[in-house]
Amino acid sequence: MASRRTNTLVIRTPEGYAFSYPLAGPAARMLAWFIDLFVEIGLYIVLSMLLSPLAPLLGGLINALYGILVFLVGIGYGVVLEWRWGGQTLGKKALGLRVMDNQAMPLTFSQVLIRNLLRPVDSIPAMYLVGGLSMLLSRHGQRLGDLAGGTVVVASPRTYEPDLSVVLAEDKFNSFRAWPILEARLRHKISADEARLAAEAMLRRETLHADNRLQVFTELADHFQSLSSFPQEATDGLSSEQFVRNVVDSLYRPMVQKAKNAKAPA
Repeated sequence: MASRRTNTLVIRTPEGYAFSYPLAGPAARMLAWFIDLFVEIGLYIVLSMLLSPLAPLLGGLINALYGILVFLVGIGYGVVLEWRWGGQTLGKKALGLRVMDNQAMPLTFSQVLIRNLLRPVDSIPAMYLVGGLSMLLSRHGQRLGDLAGGTVVVASPRTYEPDLSVVLAEDKFNSFRAWPILEARLRHKISADEARLAAEAMLRRETLHADNRLQVFTELADHFQSLSSFPQEATDGLSSEQFVRNVVDSLYRPMVQKAKNAKAPA
């Protein structure tokens, strides 16, 4: 018996936090697919024209080569763009959709590969009939590729703008500020969901039990340290919570400063 369908993916942390993500509807996903299909057809036409001069040399093998090309374009287009663009293709970007891990963890390459390799199965017999039925029957609107890859398609959330005035107080020292280029790289590597989680942790840290607070910031700091390339002098002596505060400051300070400048009188 199928689980009751929902329009929202809710992720609950062990500490009691809940994060919700609006799931993409079938109509939006279909429109995104049509856009991507036209792009793929265009790519195939261009690549076929480049291969056509080889037809006299390859003889009957050229048909097999065209067949391989169809598969590579159909699978490779989604794999490359979803991996490089954080879960988006041209169609998804146009419709404001994004692929994400169904537990809100960072999307992995294997997940992107699996969900795209199963596209031919989802498209059986035509027009994504199998995939469409799977979306209707699954709780979170997942086609077979999503179920196998542990992914969902969500409507991109609005930019998260928490009140971080206390966290970003100008009198609080941030050792990362001495390396603005490394700060910029860190902002590029961290996803919007990761930034949101770090900001929420900083804002709610006083409500956490001491043991939970230590665990939360230790895990966050370990993850962000794996993404950062700050020299040792920037991180020496920092507790996990201080490290996360520095990360939040580096992520949101430009946004806050830009808002202040916009409000300043001319």
